Amino acid sequence: MSVEDRINEIKKIIKYHSDRYYNEDNPEISDYEYDQLMLTLKAIEKEHPELITSDSPTQRVGGNAKRKAGVLVKHNVPMLSLQDVFTKEEVYAYVNKKIVELESPTFVVELKIDGLSMALRYVEGILTVAVTRGDGIIQGEDVTENAKAIKDVVRKLKDPIPYLEIRGEVYMANEAFDKVNQQQELLDKKIFANPRNCAAGTLRQLDSKITKERELSLFIFNIQDIKGIEFKSHTEGYEWLKKQGIKVIENYVKCKTADEVWNAIQVIGEDRGNLEYDIDGVVIKIDNLEEREKLGNTSKVPKWAIAYKFPPEEKETKLIDIEVSVGRTGRITPTAIFEPIRLCGTSVSRAILHNQDFIDDLDIRIGDTIVVYKSGEIIPKIKSVVKEKRAGELDRFKIPGICPVCGAPTVREKDTADIKCTNPNCLAQLERHIINFVGRTAMDIKGFGTAYVKELIRFGYIKDIADVYSLFNYREELIEQGIIGKEKNTDKLLEAIEKSKGNEAQKLMTGLGIPSIGKVAAKTIMNHYKSIENLQNASLEDLQEVSDIGEISALNILRFFEDDKNCEIINRLKDYGVNMAVEDLKQVDNRFDGLTFVVTGTLTTMGRNEATEVIEKHGGKVAGSVSSKTSYVVAGENAGSKRAKAEELGVTVISEEELVNMLK
Repeated sequence: MSVEDRINEIKKIIKYHSDRYYNEDNPEISDYEYDQLMLTLKAIEKEHPELITSDSPTQRVGGNAKRKAGVLVKHNVPMLSLQDVFTKEEVYAYVNKKIVELESPTFVVELKIDGLSMALRYVEGILTVAVTRGDGIIQGEDVTENAKAIKDVVRKLKDPIPYLEIRGEVYMANEAFDKVNQQQELLDKKIFANPRNCAAGTLRQLDSKITKERELSLFIFNIQDIKGIEFKSHTEGYEWLKKQGIKVIENYVKCKTADEVWNAIQVIGEDRGNLEYDIDGVVIKIDNLEEREKLGNTSKVPKWAIAYKFPPEEKETKLIDIEVSVGRTGRITPTAIFEPIRLCGTSVSRAILHNQDFIDDLDIRIGDTIVVYKSGEIIPKIKSVVKEKRAGELDRFKIPGICPVCGAPTVREKDTADIKCTNPNCLAQLERHIINFVGRTAMDIKGFGTAYVKELIRFGYIKDIADVYSLFNYREELIEQGIIGKEKNTDKLLEAIEKSKGNEAQKLMTGLGIPSIGKVAAKTIMNHYKSIENLQNASLEDLQEVSDIGEISALNILRFFEDDKNCEIINRLKDYGVNMAVEDLKQVDNRFDGLTFVVTGTLTTMGRNEATEVIEKHGGKVAGSVSSKTSYVVAGENAGSKRAKAEELGVTVISEEELVNMLK
């Protein structure tokens, strides 16, 4: 791979993860992993400056401003990011360089809160505008109403001045975050991965009542602009802000030497676990404002401050037990159960151990002291075993040779690390199979929750997916036993089951639970074969000719329909009146024949489903992801990573209006 190709590959990865972090509030990797990617790109660009382009992530600040909680507002003062450093040597180099450049400077060491940046503007002492960082240079989102719902936001200064703009970090304390997730669970809603994501999503949503309920907090860490009063130093400004009732960063430390700075960093790092909120590092700033002016800024970062980033948080704990569970396909998964610890703002006590090979490679044993971290600051994982703390001889753990649910033998699949239950009628497999079948991505039967599935299986009403449609035969029994609830609840669920019979055939295909056949593949297959009956008669060679269906998927489909039990279930579903065929789209013309579209973002005059139908009626194909084979990406508002990928690959991006014009 050439240097240019390597740079383009890293840019592509960084832009994807930047969009996940800044614009979707849903990162897939940790800050540390992201920072390492940026360091790699910077190092290559330093060696090859001729390859630096204006769209490089190293030349940009933050994400895109989004229209969610309000209109877009121009920045009066850029909300720049900070240069990150990761080692003691880099800290000493920065501090000592500034000591040489300036005459006996004073440094301020502060906590770096892991939250969302926001600026507040006061005119004649009254809060007028609150704006997010957005792109950091040109504009951000107006979140004034939501900001006013935050208890730490002061609406009126005690000593009014003509103008004040301050910048702070919106965050969520760990206790408040736990309360929100408890409420989400009670309401059967998706829980938030960490406090930072929750705070960002809360500040950007539309209802300020929700913002108030979720108890966001705010620390101010800089005066961006001020008129009517002057300060000589950053900390002098802090003292004035405190008198106005404004909450500034806690426990900041003033230092004169690199040793003092490093000692302050160490103290903060040691106390990190005792704070009521998450921090991901410390900020080192020049205190004197004239010296800051002298040093100035680059296009992206101030030269008068840096951020030292802590390595990924990891903690030791004791392994209490290893549980095994059986998945929908019969795969047995071991899970580590350990003494609860707090990582990245949440309490964790479980981590997937994947398979026997993973357990053997770690040599992990019940009773061991283990080191746990969070992958992408979201998923708990076990990093290692602290073998020097092992107490005597502990037994090695082996996944049992019999299924923990049904007692059938387990076998290791050839050429894989997977151990599976050999009983196709295993209760655990059935539960997960039914949950998948009635779920949102498959038959989408409203109100058919996991608890109902388990009870109906336990009482013997459901033994396979076709039995879902036989439940109306037992209406009186179900009401009498109260399995689903009273008459009203039972009838409501039975109506939802009846309604699902008319679903599109690809939903049924998804619900069959064929390995490797998800929602997208199911739609492709059904659009090709038009009916389940046609699919049943397809050969392996025929299946492999279907676009985007590989050999493994084709084999899985073939094996599914070779099973007499599965064919019997299909016939029963047909007898119950479940739709088995794709409704033929009346093609208007074939102007899009041979063209592949990807629809992304929010469309204003039509939904994505409508846009998909329109494209297909004109002979086009709609795919779920962008590739070099994509002809056009139809991008609405907040198009995100798919638009970025299209631009990287040189795929033509069109607006909704341009799509409509193509149809005229």
